[in-house]
Amino acid sequence: MNETSLTALFATLVGLILLSAFFSSSETGMMSLNRYRLKHMAKTGHKGARRAQNLLERTDQLIGVILIGNNFVNILASSIATVIAIRVWGDAGIAIATVLLTIVILIFAEVTPKTLAALFPEKIAFPASHILGPMIKILYPLVWAVNLFTGAILKILRVSAKDATADHLSREELRTLVNEAGALIPTKHKDMLVSILDLEMVTVNDIMVPRNEVVGIDLDDDLDTILRQLRSSQHTRLPVYKGDINNIQGVMHLRNSSKLLMQEETNKAALMQLCQEPYFIPESTPLNTQLINFQKSRRRFGIVVDEYGDVLGLATLEDILEEIVGEFTTDYAATSPDIIPQDDGTFIVDGAAALRTINKSLGWKLPTDGPKTLNGLITETLESIPETNVCLKVKGHRIEVLQIKDNVVKAAIVHPLKRKKRKTGA
Repeated sequence: MNETSLTALFATLVGLILLSAFFSSSETGMMSLNRYRLKHMAKTGHKGARRAQNLLERTDQLIGVILIGNNFVNILASSIATVIAIRVWGDAGIAIATVLLTIVILIFAEVTPKTLAALFPEKIAFPASHILGPMIKILYPLVWAVNLFTGAILKILRVSAKDATADHLSREELRTLVNEAGALIPTKHKDMLVSILDLEMVTVNDIMVPRNEVVGIDLDDDLDTILRQLRSSQHTRLPVYKGDINNIQGVMHLRNSSKLLMQEETNKAALMQLCQEPYFIPESTPLNTQLINFQKSRRRFGIVVDEYGDVLGLATLEDILEEIVGEFTTDYAATSPDIIPQDDGTFIVDGAAALRTINKSLGWKLPTDGPKTLNGLITETLESIPETNVCLKVKGHRIEVLQIKDNVVKAAIVHPLKRKKRKTGA
């Protein structure tokens, strides 16, 4: 073999290795594309994204044509390398060609191009789609035949393409996607998106104003007391009941109470005429469902009841929205916060404070699948109502009962979790 033909063979071998690198990078690039980003780019009119999306709709054909091309190129390169090696080194050239070509293909046609494609899939896949699309059409009969045999083997193994996982995100996967968005989404927006995902897992019972904190109008009170209450109320809406909170008669909006207060002579019947019909909510209603129910019924205020119809508390549209965006109103009725930090790192917590509020405010993980308040958690853990100031441990938190009144824990000191110190040594 003369020098010219040897040079031509060597140039062909280099070209085949480059083609092998193209097929290898194309396969990794196509499979590494973010499908959701690809859909977004295709919808916005990106031509490369549209071509790649069309190819990925028939993954079997895409993989088939890539593997046919890659295997053909690699086998041809192996044959040419063997011919060159035999001409140069004689019979020993077969072993030399095998070792050298394996190293060359591994480095230049497999690892390097696939690594680049995995790091920059769009830069590889979009240009490659210009070539892969026509190749599928040209090699369609061969691709069809290969897929036919492949499908037959998969049937023998009882594997169906329909068994593949659908290209959809679960709630937990979407939560991870939001949390991993980094600087692409502001922290506040991330918190809001995660809170929306959590609405389905939170019920009205978790966010309601408990019955013992409900401020309402008792029709059994005298008229002067009721009018004074309307003048000084710090709430927009007040439940109206007779004798007992379970006997709800209606809901008074303070916007309507001005008509009542301006009248020289008024009575309880006139008050009742200004009230709306009460709107009741089952305690186990998920917040996402209740948000839609509020919208459908055009309500912003509901009475939460249990399975027996007894009133448990109140829930408002604002309470649900605060679960999404955080607190945006000021509770003027509160004389002191529920959670008071101390200099020693502990917290004095109101016994009526909701466990979910404590967890969200302090980043703790007190159990919320049972009692809803700190008082309930303490009494359930002790399995009795504490008669004296006691100390207990819940989920690693040390809780010291500070004040007990009317069989209810009014306040407690809660110690945060102690961080374990890392052991250091030589």
